Amino acid sequence: MIIQKFGGTSVGSAARMKDVAKLINDGQKKIVVLSAMSGTTNTLVEIADYLYKKNPVSANEVINTLEHKYLCVVDELYSTAEYKNKATEALKFHFDTLRSLSKNNFFTVFEEKITLAQGEQMSTAMMNLYLNEMGVKSNLLPALDYMRIDKNEEPDVAYIREHLPKEIEKLPTDTVIYVTQGYICRNAYNEVDNLKRGGSDYSASLIGAAIGASEIQIWTDIDGMHNNDPRFVEGTKPVATLHFEEAAELAYFGAKILHPTCILPAKIANIPVKLLNTMDPKAAGTVISNKIVPHKIEAVAAKDDITAIKIKSGRMLLAYGFLRKVFDCFEMYKTSIDMITTSEVGVSVTIDNTKHLDEIVDELKKFGTVTIEKDMVIICVVGDMNSANVGFQAKIVNALKDIPVRMISYGGSNYNVSFLVGKGDKKRALEALSANIFD
Repeated sequence: MIIQKFGGTSVGSAARMKDVAKLINDGQKKIVVLSAMSGTTNTLVEIADYLYKKNPVSANEVINTLEHKYLCVVDELYSTAEYKNKATEALKFHFDTLRSLSKNNFFTVFEEKITLAQGEQMSTAMMNLYLNEMGVKSNLLPALDYMRIDKNEEPDVAYIREHLPKEIEKLPTDTVIYVTQGYICRNAYNEVDNLKRGGSDYSASLIGAAIGASEIQIWTDIDGMHNNDPRFVEGTKPVATLHFEEAAELAYFGAKILHPTCILPAKIANIPVKLLNTMDPKAAGTVISNKIVPHKIEAVAAKDDITAIKIKSGRMLLAYGFLRKVFDCFEMYKTSIDMITTSEVGVSVTIDNTKHLDEIVDELKKFGTVTIEKDMVIICVVGDMNSANVGFQAKIVNALKDIPVRMISYGGSNYNVSFLVGKGDKKRALEALSANIFD
């Protein structure tokens, strides 16, 4: 069995839903994971915000507008009165749920999670009914019946592996397509919740790993992972194959097509992930697996809005425990570090979350002189960077000979070399790397 995931833009209109239905209706048994229709989740967040502010009148106005949008899609999507009525009834249940929440005087995080979960439930109900109207043997596979996170808000893999097959067994044996929701789940207390990081991509990967799928397909309207950022460098092309580690590096350092979190379940289960384009279904896409192409640089990615922090202290010389104290400052404020370099008298780190920057700097000043550089960019070169592959490092560094480089990180992984440059040097750096590495 294969897993196919489609994002919000892929099911963002009646026409796009019909295109997806054609793609998945190939006679092959599969589980299809859908996001909410594009724009829906943002609207549900707006509704929740009004309810938090105890403004049910405005919340209901937004609910009515959203319902009208969906009913217009229903009118365009289905060709028979029977299925238009079925879809309208299915949507009525979810919009009635939203209206009932607007009558609650104590709107909490629990009610907010229920509100946000309506989007995926509506898109899957509509798709399943459309497939039924086409004569396809499809059935809904409710994610809230098998997808679960534990007390640490991490996926409860054992629970998913146990309950997903049981839910599949409850459905007719002649089912060809199982339609399920991405993103939503229940928590350890059986409350409606969500996967947060990675969303529907994460759902697809967890489902694939739980049932031992032959392949996980992530369909999007972006043309695969590129060997450079097409916004800044001309002539980029999709990467044909990537190792899981390479894909994770690219995803973390700027490739928006795939969330790094969703790769892990597939990697552990050794299930290939294929990135495909709904706008060009015949394109080969990018295959991510545990196979690596030796002696090859695959791609370059860039991550914006980086802040560099340098701590210089004579007390660090020949001292132990200094780095632990520095890292404790970031742990205290739950702020992740992207890159780190050290010398005998100093340490430089980068972060992308500046919410607690002032507090972190105040703590670090206890240990040394602190300097800050904002508006920086991390550029990550990804490929087979094993230290035995001599020459690649020199080629990469030489490409940046005219670019002011603030930091270099190499050796933490066999799959990437990272550079920190100023925002104004980003385009020039990407073009130089593209010209020297790929041309």
